[in-house]
Amino acid sequence: MILDFTPPCGPITAIVDNDVIRARGIRYATAARFAAPVAAADHTEPFLADTPAPASPQSPAPGLNEVLGAGADPGVQDEDCQRLSITMPLDLLPGEHVPVMVWIHGGSYLTGCGDIAVMDPRPLVAEQRVIVVTVTYRLGILGFLGDPDGDPARPANLGLMDIVTALRWVHRNIAAFGGDTGRITAFGQSAGADAIAHVMALPEAPELFSRAILQSAPFGIRHQRQEMSRALFEATRELTPETPLDELITGQPAVVEVGRGFGLKGAMAFGCQYGLDPLPAEADIEAAWDSTAPKIDVLVGNTAEETRLFISAIPKLARAVATPVVGPLLGRAATNTLTRRVYGAESRSFARRHVAAGGRAHHYVISWSAPGNPLGAAHTIDLPLLFGDEQTWATATLLTGATWSEVETAARRVRRVWGAFARGDDLGEDGELPGILRYARV
Repeated sequence: MILDFTPPCGPITAIVDNDVIRARGIRYATAARFAAPVAAADHTEPFLADTPAPASPQSPAPGLNEVLGAGADPGVQDEDCQRLSITMPLDLLPGEHVPVMVWIHGGSYLTGCGDIAVMDPRPLVAEQRVIVVTVTYRLGILGFLGDPDGDPARPANLGLMDIVTALRWVHRNIAAFGGDTGRITAFGQSAGADAIAHVMALPEAPELFSRAILQSAPFGIRHQRQEMSRALFEATRELTPETPLDELITGQPAVVEVGRGFGLKGAMAFGCQYGLDPLPAEADIEAAWDSTAPKIDVLVGNTAEETRLFISAIPKLARAVATPVVGPLLGRAATNTLTRRVYGAESRSFARRHVAAGGRAHHYVISWSAPGNPLGAAHTIDLPLLFGDEQTWATATLLTGATWSEVETAARRVRRVWGAFARGDDLGEDGELPGILRYARV
């Protein structure tokens, strides 16, 4: 079954998919390589939106794919990836307008896409009666590595500009799909949360969304990245718009290795670059955040054991943790210290500054994990609590030890909190889902 919509951008034909309506692969922008996005032109012919958005070209991530399972496969890849997909409740009434949640995927600015299976928003949409828009944007060298000196031939922050352009598209068009433009929430995880936070520094941010959910943003490694960005750029200086795509992507892991020489910051080598369009200088970023704070409500937080996911990737630490007797103690200590340093302390600091500037914020911690699973409540454990289904997550080692019934019981409760925030409900001074989640007003 198909349904026709007539947003300002031009007619779009969506499809009914069981208990939701989907309009997939809608173009929001075009861009030449190493060029800023240009908003997609309006069209007059109906567009059949039945094909998922292609992913930005990326290198394989076998370790992450094992943790998240087969549902983490990004599928078709294409530089022409500036597309978004809309998932709507099937039972929307004529004239009804429901909250909108715009999802910005994570993946260290290197991997992932908007239509990846492990981030299928169907359960969130069907249970909470919200519209979810998933955004695909440029990654890695194509999207998050520009000339630190501002050479227009290699602009910085192109992926961030893609996201801003997508948010503008949503604000202009989503009412035609039953979305309430007065209740738009930008939400994202890891690099996606980091990107949303940086969009919040732009003066137009409150025009694009009034709420933000920042999940596991690595705020602790956002500081003083200029030297690393320069080193990464120098390693790619010879790249041009004419460089074969295969050559660019196969060379990307070597560029990531350059970042590893810069300590914790190198864990997310690519990222937003301060002082280059559209971002202010690093010294001015907090003032920019303060100026938009009164108009954006924030739910920000992290998982209880974020860095359990990364210990195996740090050779010295991995060897120490494998030591008999003392290894588990060292592992817990390292996890707690690094989780606090990279995620917990800085996310609380972000929330406190936001409130001091006149905004409203709640801080949360997710503690749920699969029983007996060595990854515990690691980075990405929030994803199965929001997205996907039993088939999607069937091969994910992240969930080994849990029945799907256990996952789904916890997930439904978490989705209720996210849905309440998106609707604008008062979360109160604090709340707790025992063994799953706790949050408090800052």
